[in-house]
Amino acid sequence: MQMIWLPGAYNQAKDFEQEGFARAVRQRRKPLDLQFVDLEMRHLNDRDAFKCLQCEIIVPARASGASIWLAGISLGGLAALDYASSHLDEIDGICLLAPYLGNRMLINEIAAAGLAAWEPGQLAESDAERRIWRYIKTRIDSRPLFLGYGKDDRFARAHDLLAGALPASAVNVVGGGHDWRTWISLWESFLDSHFA
Repeated sequence: MQMIWLPGAYNQAKDFEQEGFARAVRQRRKPLDLQFVDLEMRHLNDRDAFKCLQCEIIVPARASGASIWLAGISLGGLAALDYASSHLDEIDGICLLAPYLGNRMLINEIAAAGLAAWEPGQLAESDAERRIWRYIKTRIDSRPLFLGYGKDDRFARAHDLLAGALPASAVNVVGGGHDWRTWISLWESFLDSHFA
């Protein structure tokens, strides 16, 4: 199995190594191949980063017969969900740690309406935030989607909305905020519970 990780804003692929993500897999002797990918912020709206991700990483991995999970932290979580929303047949699961799920106005709008009643309206090509919530609202595929976040995360209100759309077994909430200490704790817990 291969898991492709997308970092958050102002983070880089090398940060996953430095913070112990690969070490946690090695310590547990899990048959999991991690790949940490840098996404340039300027490409998130024009979707060029997704073309590179697809052509250079995902398609070759699929061709080799690997099972693929796409994963992301913070803004990388938004990117992972956005990619999944339009490339469902290319991935086998999604792992999100403290994903950024949209601006406060959008989250307030969804919370006020309730996700089931909320309507995304006409979507512009560049509106990744509404696109991912439309995907969450209408998601019918059976691919696993795991969500982990800290109780004190600054995006916890949005996380709670997403958690309400997932089975309890797919959600892990721990003490902590929007930081690497919390994310490595969630990652280790995910490894122990999903790859036992």
